[in-house]
Amino acid sequence: MGRQRLPVVVGFGGINGAGRASGHHAFGRMVHSALPQAQRQRTLASLATLMGLDSVAGNEQYILDHTLVRRVEENHFDVDAVSWNQRFPTESNGHPVNFDIARKHLPEIIPPDWVVTSTSVTHANVQIVGQQDFLLPTHREFEVKAAGQLPTGFDPGTLYPSRNHPRGLQMTVYAASDALGSLGLDWDTVRSHVAVDQISVYAGSAMGQLDNAGGGGMMKARHLGQRVTSKYCPLSLAEMPADFVNAYVLGSLGTTGASLGACASFLYNLRLGIDDISSGRARVAVVGCAEAPVNPEIMEGYAAMGALATDKGLRQLDGLDDSQAPDHRRACRPFADNCGFTIAESAQMVVLFDDELAMQLGATVFGAASNVFVNADGHKKSISGPGVGNYITMAKAVAAARAVVGEEGVRHGGLMQAHGTGTPQNRITEAQIMSRTAQAFGIESWAVAALKCYLGHSLGSASGDQVTGTLGVWHHGVIPGITTIDGIADDVCRDNLAFSIEHREVDPEQQKYAIINSKGFGGNNASATMFSPAVTRKMLQARYSASEWSAWERANETVRERQQAYDDEMIAGTRAPVYKFDHGVLLDDDVEVGPYGMLVGGQPVQLDLQSPYDDMRID
Repeated sequence: MGRQRLPVVVGFGGINGAGRASGHHAFGRMVHSALPQAQRQRTLASLATLMGLDSVAGNEQYILDHTLVRRVEENHFDVDAVSWNQRFPTESNGHPVNFDIARKHLPEIIPPDWVVTSTSVTHANVQIVGQQDFLLPTHREFEVKAAGQLPTGFDPGTLYPSRNHPRGLQMTVYAASDALGSLGLDWDTVRSHVAVDQISVYAGSAMGQLDNAGGGGMMKARHLGQRVTSKYCPLSLAEMPADFVNAYVLGSLGTTGASLGACASFLYNLRLGIDDISSGRARVAVVGCAEAPVNPEIMEGYAAMGALATDKGLRQLDGLDDSQAPDHRRACRPFADNCGFTIAESAQMVVLFDDELAMQLGATVFGAASNVFVNADGHKKSISGPGVGNYITMAKAVAAARAVVGEEGVRHGGLMQAHGTGTPQNRITEAQIMSRTAQAFGIESWAVAALKCYLGHSLGSASGDQVTGTLGVWHHGVIPGITTIDGIADDVCRDNLAFSIEHREVDPEQQKYAIINSKGFGGNNASATMFSPAVTRKMLQARYSASEWSAWERANETVRERQQAYDDEMIAGTRAPVYKFDHGVLLDDDVEVGPYGMLVGGQPVQLDLQSPYDDMRID
């Protein structure tokens, strides 16, 4: 095999129920109780800034209570009084239904059973003989009351001129800016070392933007007697997170798009980024996903499938009567007795460099992402039901790890980041797949993490939560316990698997790899192979000379200082997201085209392409 470029993780950012991803702060919130006091306070300070609090002092319990999975807060919607329109049929019964109405509210087409009589210049009287359906605005109690929500008080739209952007796109701008800041490198410096067409951006949303500022508003505006705006349709598109990153954060002219695979969408996009770097098509790849599904319409859709944990189901699990409130903090219970998943919002972004660029710029290496394997389930009984495709993806991912770290390396120092949704089907099927894979590869005690117990299920962004969480495991040396459960369910296979309710300390230098597993509706299975910083360093040292490694170490000192400075600014609240609207827009006159090359904004693009089909030449 030839020398293939290694995609290394050099930056990451985002926002979810645990807080800001960069600096490992979101991870720090999840393992709060296991951190040393100084690290714990720094993470709490990061959260305090996000939540608009003056300081941590006196607010520690408030911060803990208003992060992670919890009862849906009223900034999303009132779960005790959700607005809806009840059908209200009327029948004249021999006596006309009679009312006065302002002329401006009369329908353009008068129904045939209506008799309209003018009563003034501005008003009219309506008499209806026969049957007429009305929609009566009213309220109802929502059966699902828990969700993984951004920290209370954090509103990404207030941090830049958001112009009524859908919430998912506001989160995208924040996440991409956070990832950029985490690099410790000036973006213009990165661009100066990379051809303009060698930066890829792959990001999307499994659901699209379905809140009132996006597709949701478009679909229901006329139904609610409102107008459809020009922003609803374009801003609802599923690939719009990538478009926003290109247009308003990076100014990228490279490859772009979104690969959608339901709840595996982040890994689908990661696969594209890895392939671009491994093949040499790109030297930088920004990969991500953003999802903002905490609204009644989306949650009702999943609830109608029986997929979400309801208050009734949680009460039954805990033996509570109807007068007792369930513990919404423990709504998601992976691999335990459970009743459904808990929906969540999140935006996560990861920046990949090829190994040569990382060495050249002194980039901090948080790990490497070598492979993502994707397989479908084949014929299915139910589109939402699990199948066998995940056996293939997981086995390939472990085999890819073995090819680098060897047989013994796979057996020891590995981490399984389970999909772990908290549904009865998932707990049985995923545990069986993990167990049988561990047995096949001789793994006696495979450490399993299930981060959705803290964050909930952020749909397309969920595996992004798992990826950035894995980087936190390798930084802090703590594997999060599944702390929302009392024990593993009796029907869960535990052979060769190490589940834990408690946090577990590990030596980061002994950690070798992680498998990120994701299962999506429709049979979209994806498993990623990631290597720890310790293994990645050894891989780089095997490729580069001692003098090259020393040069990287010297350059990395400055990068680390800048990363620390960025984190300090974010905690102090003095750093705003990158948002460059109408900035550096290129026009026709900025492009020069030649037969073997072109200039775009003064930056070269090579056109001297060679045919890969030498044995099929026809000239």
